[in-house]
Amino acid sequence: MDADLLDAVRDALAYAYAPYSGFPVAAALRAANGKIYTGVNVENASYPEGVCAETSAISAMVTDGERSIVEIAVAGSGDDILTPCGGCRQRLREFARAEVAVHACGPEGWRQSFVLGDLLPNAFTPAHLK
Repeated sequence: MDADLLDAVRDALAYAYAPYSGFPVAAALRAANGKIYTGVNVENASYPEGVCAETSAISAMVTDGERSIVEIAVAGSGDDILTPCGGCRQRLREFARAEVAVHACGPEGWRQSFVLGDLLPNAFTPAHLK
């Protein structure tokens, strides 16, 4: 993982809005165009209406006209390894190939890397809708 992706996800973590869970999360996506898009979790008092960090980053990427993710980093504030939740794995797979790297990070830096296809085997993708 390049330092620019790690710096982006660590910098974004400071902006997460997690007043209810106390668990800030950030995501940084490197798109096929080379740009990095970041997002953070944004909680809401009506709990199911919050937004995951990966969703925020995907929204920024799509708003910029990009549709392809080539590398993913997620960071959380806890001591455990953090990977995207099931819903976010599906969202990421919509825009990323199965072999895309997912880097789990913390405030101190990189912790472990995974492959998206291993995190979401046999994913349902747009190809299934044809």
